[in-house]
Amino acid sequence: MVPLNIGMIGYGFMGRAHSNAYRQVPTFFPGLRYRPVLKAICGRDAERARAFADLWGYETVETDWRRMVERPDVDVIDIGTPNSTHAEIAIAAARAGKWVLCEKPLAMNRAEAEAMVEAVEAAGVPNMVWFNYRRVPAVSLAHQLVREGRVGRPYHYRATYLQDWTMNAELPQGGQTLWRLEAAVAGSGVVGDLLSHSIDTAMWLNGPIVAVTAVTETFVRQRRHQQTGEIEPVTVDDTVMMLARFANGSLGTFESSRYARGRKNFNTLELNGADGSLRFDLEDPQYLEFFEYRDPSGRKGEDHLAGWRRIHVSAHEHPYMNRWWVPGTTIGYEHSFTNALADFLEGVEKGKPAQPDFRTALETQKVCDAVLASAASGRWQETGVELPER
Repeated sequence: MVPLNIGMIGYGFMGRAHSNAYRQVPTFFPGLRYRPVLKAICGRDAERARAFADLWGYETVETDWRRMVERPDVDVIDIGTPNSTHAEIAIAAARAGKWVLCEKPLAMNRAEAEAMVEAVEAAGVPNMVWFNYRRVPAVSLAHQLVREGRVGRPYHYRATYLQDWTMNAELPQGGQTLWRLEAAVAGSGVVGDLLSHSIDTAMWLNGPIVAVTAVTETFVRQRRHQQTGEIEPVTVDDTVMMLARFANGSLGTFESSRYARGRKNFNTLELNGADGSLRFDLEDPQYLEFFEYRDPSGRKGEDHLAGWRRIHVSAHEHPYMNRWWVPGTTIGYEHSFTNALADFLEGVEKGKPAQPDFRTALETQKVCDAVLASAASGRWQETGVELPER
């Protein structure tokens, strides 16, 4: 195995998720050519960065991402920082010849995302965005069934992504922990944080979204800022509802909110087609629900058996599961990052880039921008997505 030195920027939630993937992938995907080495962690707070390094096994600590990018002993830059920093870091890393992995959403807006795509493609460096829900085995199985034609012509796609994490009106905004509530750092609220996941999965399963109309709302309009201590306007969206037209003629409904009491990470999708339907719920991730239509005229006596099938996606013939445990046992959230990393490393080895790369994530960014533009104007908005159906 070839050592691959990782430079992780950011020691928060995503820093932990990515670091776990780097540690696990050689053990559970032993045939890979590249072996990640936790070379350096970078964060603004030296004490916290050192504690993170000691916990996860990083060899060195940096407090300036520019020094990290310049280091000759770092091969990969992984960006797990707030959205406002993604473009500058990614572009610098690409120009330095580093492989670049980036948390979602790719950027603050389409213009930044396009600059990032231009940088990685000009440098010819491997790149990927961590839309990890594609690598949940049940979602990957849904993709497989769609590609096999088991759903047939699609008619409807519906998605929800609901949480209740920020409902407390006394919760402050800004700072290292609550930057997602500040537009200058996050770019948007649930549109970039939650809806972007739903959009990426939808276009992976059902092809390009070509037009949207949307409405957003901010329920708590003022919060105390963690850094200034002042009461300041809240500039991000707390909820969004979207209607979408897909290039294949189907219609979609999407809802994302941080104000759904009792919902912690309720990420669902349903696709209805002429020949079948699929449904998935991240809060019950080991199952994929599948309905397959059978014409009773051609299969006498079988129509009374028609119904939804609840597939426990844990057998070795299911996506990724031959890498983990025995059939009947389940894997969780953290495994989706390991699966994604394995696909990325295998893609580099075989010369077939893993998806979603920066260019694919740019198409999701276009849809997010169109959603915000539609919400502001009250009109249907074309997305400009150029992605062919996959």
